[in-house]
Amino acid sequence: MACTSCSTTDGGAPKGCKNNGTCGTDSCNKLTVFDWLSNMSAPNGETPFDCVEVRFKNGRKEFYRNTEKLSLSIGDIVATVASPGHDIGIVTLTGELVRVQMKKKGVNPESTEIPKVYRKASQKDIDIWSAARDREEPMKVRARELAIIQKLEMKISDIEFQGDGSKATFYYTANDRVDFRQLIKDFAKEFNTRIEMKQVGFRQEASRLGGIGSCGRELCCSTWLTDFRSVNTSAARYQQLSLNPQKLAGQCGKLKCCLNYELDTYMDALKDFPDFDTKLHTEKGDAICQKQDIFKGLMWFAYTDNFANWHVLKIEQVKEIIAENKLKKKVASLEDFAIETVEEQEKNFNNAVGQESLTRFDQPKKKKKSNKKPKQNAEATVGINKPANQNTNKHSGNNRHHNKRPNSNNRSGEEKKSAN
Repeated sequence: MACTSCSTTDGGAPKGCKNNGTCGTDSCNKLTVFDWLSNMSAPNGETPFDCVEVRFKNGRKEFYRNTEKLSLSIGDIVATVASPGHDIGIVTLTGELVRVQMKKKGVNPESTEIPKVYRKASQKDIDIWSAARDREEPMKVRARELAIIQKLEMKISDIEFQGDGSKATFYYTANDRVDFRQLIKDFAKEFNTRIEMKQVGFRQEASRLGGIGSCGRELCCSTWLTDFRSVNTSAARYQQLSLNPQKLAGQCGKLKCCLNYELDTYMDALKDFPDFDTKLHTEKGDAICQKQDIFKGLMWFAYTDNFANWHVLKIEQVKEIIAENKLKKKVASLEDFAIETVEEQEKNFNNAVGQESLTRFDQPKKKKKSNKKPKQNAEATVGINKPANQNTNKHSGNNRHHNKRPNSNNRSGEEKKSAN
C-alpha cells in the first residue's frame, strides 16, 4: 500500500490507519480507478473537465460538478450537495478520466442535473462526519433488535450517515414486501434523526459488506465488479459442473458471478461438438452421451441398457456415426469406434525416509527377546559331534605320543651316557 500509516510495525503486525474508510491517500479503498493521466498536463488552451468523482461509504460513488473552480486532487475531502443539507466525501478521480467513467455509467456530462461541490471540507465538517460514522455500528445493532421485536422478515445490513449527521440511510434486504411504517417511527424516536430506508439486493449487500470467497481471495463484487449480471444454472451445465448449491452459491446465497467468466470460452468450444442430446443408433442398441471433454475433444457414450459401461469416442467418429444414421444406416457397435483407454498407474509419493505414516508413533516397538533355546540346541549339536572329534584327537594324540617316544628314549640314553 502507498499509505504510510498502514505500514507494518517493528514486530511485523500492520498498524492500520483506523480511519474507517476515510483514508486521505485513497490507497486502501474499494473500486479505486488508477489515474494514468495524472502526470500529463492538458494541451494549451484546453480547460480541464469540470466534473469530479466522489466516493462515499462502501464504494458508493457519485459525480459532481466543480462549479467553484476549486483546485481538487485525488484524496481531497469535499462537501457536496445533499437533500437536505450537505454530504462529505473523498475525491477519487479528476480530469478527463471522469468523462470516460461517466460515459461508462451512462451519465450525460452535459446534463444540468449533476449536483455540485460546495467547498473543501473544513476541520469542523470532518469532526461531525467522524462522529456520525462512529454512531453507525451501535445503531445497526439496536435497529436489528427493533426489527426482531416487530417480527419483520427483513435484515438490516448497513447504516450510512450523511456527512452533516442530519440523516441516516438504512440498507436492508428482504424476500418480500415489508411494511415498516411503524419501524420508521420507532427508529426516529430511538435515534432522533431523519430515517431513510433503502432496499438492496443480496448481491449488493455482499458487495457492501465484503468478505473472502471460497477461492481464498476477496469477493469480486466488493473489489472490482460493478455490474451484476444474471447467472443461470445453465452456465454450470455447459461447464459440466456438479449442480451442488453449496458449491455453486456465493456468500450472497445466489449463484457465483464467476460462473460467467469462462462461459463464453466453453460456448465457443462446444460449437464444434455434436448436441449433447444426440442419440447414436447401432445394431447393438441406442447410445446416449454421458460426458464431454472440450479440451481433448472426447465424448463418452453408454448404451441405454447398460449405463455403467462407457465408451470414449472422438468428435470425428461421433459425427461419422451421425452421418450414417441420417442415411438410415446403423453401425455395428460403439466398440468398433471406441478409443482404448490406458489406465495410468497411481503415483505414490513417499518421502526419502519413509515416515509418511501418521500412526508410526502410536504403538511402541517391541524389544527383541533373547532366544536361549536355539543356543542350547546348538550346544547339543556340538556335543553330539564331540566324540568323533575326540576320537580323531585321540588318534592324533596317540600318533603324537608314538612319534615322541623314540625321542624321549634317545634323550634318556644320551643322558645316561653323559652321566657315565
